[in-house]
Amino acid sequence: MNSEIIVNVCMGTGGIAAGAEMVMTAFKEEFEAAGVKNARIEERCRLHKVGCRGFCARDVLVDINVDGEVSTYQYIQPEMVKRLIQDHVIGKQPVTEWLVGDDYHVFHDNQTKIVLADLGKINPESIDDYLGVGGYTAAKKALTTMTPAEVIVTVKNSGLRGRGGGGFPTGLKWSLCAANEADQRYVICNADEGDPGAFMDRSVVEGNPHAVIEGMIVTAYAIGASIGYVYIRAEYPLAVDRLRIAIAAARERGYLGKKLFGGQFDFDVKIKLGAGAFVCGEETALIASIEGERGMPRAKPPFPANKGLWGKPTIINNVETLANIPPIINKGAEWFASIGSEKSKGTKVIALTGKIRNTGLIEIPMGMPLNDIIFKIGGGIEGDKLFKAVQTGGPSGGCIPQQYIDLPVDYEGLKSVGSMMGSGGMVVLDETDCMVNIAKFFLQFTQDESCGKCVPCRIGTKRLLEILTRITEGKGKKGDIELLQELAEDVRDSSLCGLGMSAPNPVLSTIKYFRHEYEAHINQKKCPAKVCNKLLTFFIRQDMCVGCGMCLKACSVNAITGEKKQPHHIDNTLCIQCGSCFDVCKFSAVIKD
Repeated sequence: MNSEIIVNVCMGTGGIAAGAEMVMTAFKEEFEAAGVKNARIEERCRLHKVGCRGFCARDVLVDINVDGEVSTYQYIQPEMVKRLIQDHVIGKQPVTEWLVGDDYHVFHDNQTKIVLADLGKINPESIDDYLGVGGYTAAKKALTTMTPAEVIVTVKNSGLRGRGGGGFPTGLKWSLCAANEADQRYVICNADEGDPGAFMDRSVVEGNPHAVIEGMIVTAYAIGASIGYVYIRAEYPLAVDRLRIAIAAARERGYLGKKLFGGQFDFDVKIKLGAGAFVCGEETALIASIEGERGMPRAKPPFPANKGLWGKPTIINNVETLANIPPIINKGAEWFASIGSEKSKGTKVIALTGKIRNTGLIEIPMGMPLNDIIFKIGGGIEGDKLFKAVQTGGPSGGCIPQQYIDLPVDYEGLKSVGSMMGSGGMVVLDETDCMVNIAKFFLQFTQDESCGKCVPCRIGTKRLLEILTRITEGKGKKGDIELLQELAEDVRDSSLCGLGMSAPNPVLSTIKYFRHEYEAHINQKKCPAKVCNKLLTFFIRQDMCVGCGMCLKACSVNAITGEKKQPHHIDNTLCIQCGSCFDVCKFSAVIKD
């Protein structure tokens, strides 16, 4: 057997959750059973773990490359591996019924990949794999052929803006930091990603940690920093492990430490684990946490670029921003600036989730219409239901209705309709979602995560949540909508940090575009989407109930009666509208109205 064989198994968090570790073990065992010692065929067969492949809905994803011909398989389980080896690896005949379909290729072909270009292709735990795709050439180029000022000008001219949500010009931030006289400066990578449904930064660190390290090296050289921190939440154990492996390998090869690339520049990176506080994604709260203080924001100015970590000038960029730096240095500012829209250059990594067929991690050119993201890349709404809205920017973003389906996704476009880019979360909603309940869900999150330092955020978000809860429980009253709007605007305009300032966005945007749903909850005591259980009546269709008894067992207040194998009944005088009967019924006999 003289063919070159490469097998790549998706070992991101999504892949592992779907069973990738067992699939990897099965490949090793079956290779050995086929007479291939240590999963190698005369050094020409290689079994690789790779990072997130993007199409998370199809995990476990496996590539089998035979002499350059790549076949991608989906939904792979351990028991399928033996046939893959016998038929494809040895017999050179792909197992066609397990291959990905056209939708997989449409999903990827409509993307433009810069940050995600090497994810799913290289082993994130191998520095040699990263070097094999041009790794650390940007750092070498910057440190040996460019001055710090030239690096800053290149990043300025590229038009790169901060991908953490604020969208501030990256090169301008660097220049402000570099202009400060100081005996020490710092670079911080903000990997404290905490939005519900967001996994962009985690996936990049898991799949290509060296790209982030290299971006930090170039940043540090540009501003004159000798120490860097990666602030990453402890809830990302796989990302933390791979980051530690990458930092150790970079030190061993001389890419971190003293006299990098034979020059006089010293730089090293440390890891600081966050405890999961969402507010620590705000830069001043993050700094306080690294300093050993409670993670709470402070008023600005001064900004961290002037006075940051331990009072020294500090640059804070998020994972995606830093991962963009190496390709900008290698390919030039004009190349990067040619991608995207007029004021939003480059690409954006997005976590596409919600009521959509193709959930996963994508990278799109700035300015791509929502319609293309949802119906081309995303494959449309799950179950052929109607698209209703999309929440962008995480819990601090807004809900964009169907009427703006052709809106370009960039900083200016999202802002124009009351939403924001945020770090890149995108949650698709369909006709079965209640927009009042959605606003309550996101506000519950931001209220829980408020640090409590300022009154508008601490008390204001609590009062907003109380009103929303009252409305969803059928206790809304006249004037609640106006009260919500007034209070939300006060919280937005007077909070100390970005968490409080943006927390009311889901409320304001849903009132603006879905006011009729608020009015139905308050005036008719009805939830049009049939989501808010306290506004619903539950009953059992006699012609569909088989008398299995599941609903009877689930009812905690004994409101359901009936004999086995006979239709059951709900006593609505006893029912507390918890919805447990609806959730457990396998025959769609429980109806809510």
